[in-house]
Amino acid sequence: MNKGLLKSWKTDKGFGFIKSDTLEHDTFIHISALKHMSRKPKVGDTIYFEVATQPDGKTKAINCRIEGVAELKLLKAPYQKHKQQPHRIAKSNFASSFLGKVASIALIAALCFYTINKYNTHSSSQTPIITNDLSTNSDLTTFDEQYPKIVIPQNSQNFTCDGRQHCSQMTSRSEAVFFINNCPYTKMDGDRDGDPCERDSRF
Repeated sequence: MNKGLLKSWKTDKGFGFIKSDTLEHDTFIHISALKHMSRKPKVGDTIYFEVATQPDGKTKAINCRIEGVAELKLLKAPYQKHKQQPHRIAKSNFASSFLGKVASIALIAALCFYTINKYNTHSSSQTPIITNDLSTNSDLTTFDEQYPKIVIPQNSQNFTCDGRQHCSQMTSRSEAVFFINNCPYTKMDGDRDGDPCERDSRF
C-alpha cells in the first residue's frame, strides 16, 4: 500500500494525479477508485492506494481511500443491518414450486391408493368368504367337509423347529408330523395330504 498527496484534481473530468515519495512518477487516479468515500477528493488530500498497470502500459491507482474520510459502506452498515429487505419471489419460481408440490402430493396419493387396493385384493384372495349362516346341522356338516380342521398333534415330546427339513432327519413319525405342521420349509409331505414320510420304512 502506497501513500501519497493528491497533487492535482479536475472535478469536471473526475481524475487527477497522486505524488508519492515511494514512486518515481505521479500516479493517475480516477473518481471511480474513490466512489466509496463519503466525499469527493480535493487537492492536498492524503491518499492511500495501490498501483495497477493498464493494458497500454500506463499505471493507475486502485483500492484507494482518503485519509481521515469515512467510507460510505461503513456509514450505511448500521442502517442496512436493521433494514428489512423485501421478500420477492419470481412468478416462474413460484409456479414451478407450486406445480412441483401438487405433483408430489398426487404421486403420494396414487401410491397410497395402489398399496391399499393391492392389500385388499390380496386379503380377499387369501381369506375364504362365508356368506351362509351355519344355523343347521347339515350346514355344519357341509362346512366341515369343505373346510376340514387341521389337527396339530400335541407336542408332548417337546419338539422344536431347528431347521431340519427331510424325513431322514426325523427320529419318529410324530416328530415329522410336528415339523410339517409347525416348521417352515419342510420337505416331508410331497402330496400335501398331512401324512409325512409315507415312503420312509422306519415309520
